[in-house]
Amino acid sequence: MFRNSIRQRIVGIAAGLIVLAVITSLLSMVMAGQVGHLLDELTNRYIPAYGHLARVNIRSLERSLAMRRMMMAKMQAPGEDGGYAAARKTFDEIEPAIKREADAARVLIDAIIGDPSTPSDNAALGRLDDRIDNAVNDLLMRLNAENKTLLEQLDAQEFAAAKATTLRADVLRDDFSNKIEGIRADMLAQVASASAKVMSAQQRAIIISGIVTAIAAILGFVFAMLVGSGITRPVMRLLESTREVEAGRLDGAIAITTQDEIGQLSAAFNRMIETLRHNQRIRETFGRYINPRIAEGLLEQPAVAATEGQRRIMTVMFCDMKGFTSLSEGVTPRGLVKIMNLYLSTMSAPVHAHRGIIDKYIGDAIMAYWGPPFVEEAEQTHLAALAAIDMIGQVNQLRKDLPELLGVRAIPADCDIRIGIATGEALVGSIGSEFMMSYTVLGDTVNLASRLEGANKFYGSRSLISEATASACAASIELREIDRLVVVGQTQPVAVFEIIGKKDELTPAQAELRQHYADGLAAYRAQRWDDAEQAFAAALAAAPGDGPSIAMKARVASFRQNPPAADWDGAWHLEQK
Repeated sequence: MFRNSIRQRIVGIAAGLIVLAVITSLLSMVMAGQVGHLLDELTNRYIPAYGHLARVNIRSLERSLAMRRMMMAKMQAPGEDGGYAAARKTFDEIEPAIKREADAARVLIDAIIGDPSTPSDNAALGRLDDRIDNAVNDLLMRLNAENKTLLEQLDAQEFAAAKATTLRADVLRDDFSNKIEGIRADMLAQVASASAKVMSAQQRAIIISGIVTAIAAILGFVFAMLVGSGITRPVMRLLESTREVEAGRLDGAIAITTQDEIGQLSAAFNRMIETLRHNQRIRETFGRYINPRIAEGLLEQPAVAATEGQRRIMTVMFCDMKGFTSLSEGVTPRGLVKIMNLYLSTMSAPVHAHRGIIDKYIGDAIMAYWGPPFVEEAEQTHLAALAAIDMIGQVNQLRKDLPELLGVRAIPADCDIRIGIATGEALVGSIGSEFMMSYTVLGDTVNLASRLEGANKFYGSRSLISEATASACAASIELREIDRLVVVGQTQPVAVFEIIGKKDELTPAQAELRQHYADGLAAYRAQRWDDAEQAFAAALAAAPGDGPSIAMKARVASFRQNPPAADWDGAWHLEQK
């Protein structure tokens, strides 16, 4: 079970956001409830109380009007008692209504004072309550006394006295109205104050709710960023390291900072990198034993690994070191290893440079080949010939490097190389046993290349190629025909050629040599021995020490003394040597 897993982090963020949302909602509900309570008090207590006080004043005016109607009815002619009775009834009904309105206002004010949950001005409200009580109980009682006297005077038809009493009652009524108006004004101020408090509470609730919501949003965003960065940073490091691996750079490793799934993935990625580095070291080590292009071909093209093999046109090269036996007898084993490593490295480089496949090292010999699927069939002979030219070009440098490598002035034997190249059909595929396989080429073409490499020592040449190879690369390589040979193991003669250089790069001496040699070869095959000898001598004059010319001149001299058989076809059998 992972600790601090990504799932737990995400659930934690969600839970935190839910808690913040709940807190915000609860706080908003509480503040909304407080505002609602204040509104309820304003609506159901303050405003109704103010309404009751306003109706007290109205009832007082209605009562005064009823009294005047009563007086006017009494002053009318007899028989108008109906108007007096109606006015008297209205007068008698208004007094209880005044008391009820006043008592209702006092009850509401007392309820406001008694509610501790609202921020009311209880002292001012208490004074209003006392003023209402005084106005109703004192002034109203005195006004009722005057009204009673006035009624008695009206019943006695004492109108002059009734007028005087009416004046006194008007004074008391005005005083009562003034007091009620003052109470109403103060009550209206309380209503306004309560309304202001409600508005303030509402604004405060809105502000607090907005602040809490903003805080919740900020905290949620901060938590999400912290947790998100804790997830994305390792993922980005993992992505960058993956790109490094994709580019082939395996030196880095990911720092593990968490114990969650990404931490586990990072640890697995580091283990994978270590495995890849180990595999790369193995690949680099064994790449010296197995050609990397063969390994890649076996991986990318499964058909290459077919154990039954395939017949293809291939170009095979053998390269041997001249004088290796004498050289090996004159140096120590350690020195011989140095010589071999330098020689094989120097001669293998041109093969690699021209996309050849080094099949194997056989003592001091190098076997290499060109052909599908590693190079196109049309370019294989050209590449092999270029490699041979470069290998021959390395001989002088090799002669200089060997003494320095051994720490001597000169090596005990002359250092040179012999190259044989043949092109033809060969069996290509994985050859071997259940214990070890080798991707190689087999067939007569391989044998011919090996024989041509050995034939160089009979001609004193460095490179001999088959007729098929010469035909395929003649457009880009300067060649000269050396002879027609019947190599060991074959019965049919084949023309062999020597690589002189790249196309159109011959020196005048090389061109003259090739022409004289061709003339001599034609005379030799026609058994015109004198002409042949003269032509080969001319070739040697153009290029003193030319091995093929020396060999052919000696052979002409031999045939002059011992002519060939009548059925001689002009081919030279290596068995004869």
